[in-house]
Amino acid sequence: MKLRNMILIGLVAMCLIGTTPVQALQAEKEGKIGVIVTILPQAEFVEKIGGNRVSVMVMVPPGASPHSYEPKPDQLVQVSKAKMYAKVGSGVEFERVWMDKIINTNREMVVVNCSRGIELIEGDPHVWLSPKNAKIMVDSIYKGLAQIDPSNSEYYSKNREAYLRGLDDLNKGIAESLSGMKNRKILVYHPAWGYFCRDYNLEQLAIEKEGKEPTPRGIASAIEQAKENNITVVFASPQFNQKSAEVIAREINGKVILIDPLAKNYTENLRKVAESLAKI
Repeated sequence: MKLRNMILIGLVAMCLIGTTPVQALQAEKEGKIGVIVTILPQAEFVEKIGGNRVSVMVMVPPGASPHSYEPKPDQLVQVSKAKMYAKVGSGVEFERVWMDKIINTNREMVVVNCSRGIELIEGDPHVWLSPKNAKIMVDSIYKGLAQIDPSNSEYYSKNREAYLRGLDDLNKGIAESLSGMKNRKILVYHPAWGYFCRDYNLEQLAIEKEGKEPTPRGIASAIEQAKENNITVVFASPQFNQKSAEVIAREINGKVILIDPLAKNYTENLRKVAESLAKI
């Protein structure tokens, strides 16, 4: 770990005296507020509230997992020039490992904890997968932007109110889509959907435990659970290996359906997830 940190610090130093990344340079040139977020769904939140006043950079890129991703030196350069960091704040592994180093890169930026005020589920950092939680996260982001740029707080407030109405509509639509589900238990590979299930009276049965690939005994247990609960669909995430999910699906004469907990197009993605769940 010490050697990795020394290498990373050296690379950052080299980048800081080199060429400024295009995104950070463009934000400075256009007078936009540089905002860093940990995951893609947060990018939609910031962009909807900040509109044309912000430039957003995501630390964990598409296809990567916040459980294992390590920041690149050019990302830390952008952090060094940002005005605000909106962290998830719920125990995402990326933040547990890297947040102190990220803050040390730029002690002047405002750090917003998007999970402040959310009732957390122990061991489940995926707070954003609840539209109700998303409203709290959006409000925290609004407060951060208003603090940095008070002269445009009314602009941010109007954007916030419009997006919150959209989240209310999303919540209502999901509840209606799932109201007819008779079997309220779902089998998921990665246990990302605890907050979603809490909102809509569902129960997730997880194949993966503590971030580890399932053992043969774990796979056998998942197959048994699926059969006992008349489950014929395994929901998997594109960020994780799907081989175990496919093995289980074959054994229960079912299928694997991908649902993405980290898609940027937040409202559209959760509507699609609800539609997939409603069909089982």
